[in-house]
Amino acid sequence: MNSWFRQHRFALSDAFRHLFKTPGNFLLNVLVVSIALALPFAGLTLIENVRPVSEQLAVEPEISIFMQMDASRERATALAPEIKRIAQEAKHPVKLEFIPREKALSTLKDKTGLEDAISTLGANPLPDAYVVKMTGFQNDDDAKKIKQITEKLQALNGVESVQIDSAWVERLAALMQVMRLILLFLAATLGVVVVAVVFNTIRLQVMTQREEIEVSRLVGATDSFICRPFYYTGALLGLIAGAVALIAVAIALNPLNAAIADFARLYASEFRLVPLDISATLIMLAASAFLGLLGALLSVQRHLARLA
Repeated sequence: MNSWFRQHRFALSDAFRHLFKTPGNFLLNVLVVSIALALPFAGLTLIENVRPVSEQLAVEPEISIFMQMDASRERATALAPEIKRIAQEAKHPVKLEFIPREKALSTLKDKTGLEDAISTLGANPLPDAYVVKMTGFQNDDDAKKIKQITEKLQALNGVESVQIDSAWVERLAALMQVMRLILLFLAATLGVVVVAVVFNTIRLQVMTQREEIEVSRLVGATDSFICRPFYYTGALLGLIAGAVALIAVAIALNPLNAAIADFARLYASEFRLVPLDISATLIMLAASAFLGLLGALLSVQRHLARLA
């Protein structure tokens, strides 16, 4: 065990030694990798800030149920238990309001100011209706459930049509899903860029240390002993670049929050963007180090074989 720690400590110190030997090249590579990592990190920060808001945005979408014109009042009033049953099956509490056609006509006259024009129609053109308010509705999770409820209500006897005023809920959920897919594609693409940059950096380092590698082999050094410092170099490059990218994203949030604050005040909100929490930060740093290690692994395995 002591030998294992000693070998890794030597490899890590050797990696730092070669990094500080050419600090200009190392800093340039860190800059390139950090720019590539900053874009997905910024996208993840945005999604993590928006997601709690979308989940906590409780709404009460209203479903309007219009009866057929020839449906009797008895049939209309008897529909209430069936509506509540459908809501209970979906495990959603509801607020149910029955609106007689006479009340609907009176409200229409009062709100539109077209009493004379409506009176010329003679008979009441409005049907009996129900307004169903879905309480405790979470927009991102229950968008599909309310659609199923609407379909069941439409199938009830005596119902002419059903309208729902929360189509925006599904649009918001779909938008969040699109943003996640875009972020995933962006992260995968730029992850390849990071691996390519580290691959080329380690390739140049292997070529530079060619004579040193040959001497090490002559004195009996194993390939794992020779490769280990290069692996640490790639992981350190990814780790440091990830830290720089996270710091850059956190700094960029300040001017963004200044602009967002003016917009949020219009809606009486105090919404602001905050950096990733500690657990997400550690995951991002680990991912950055892994990409660096992967690039180093691919580069060393390919170019070290050529020196054999």
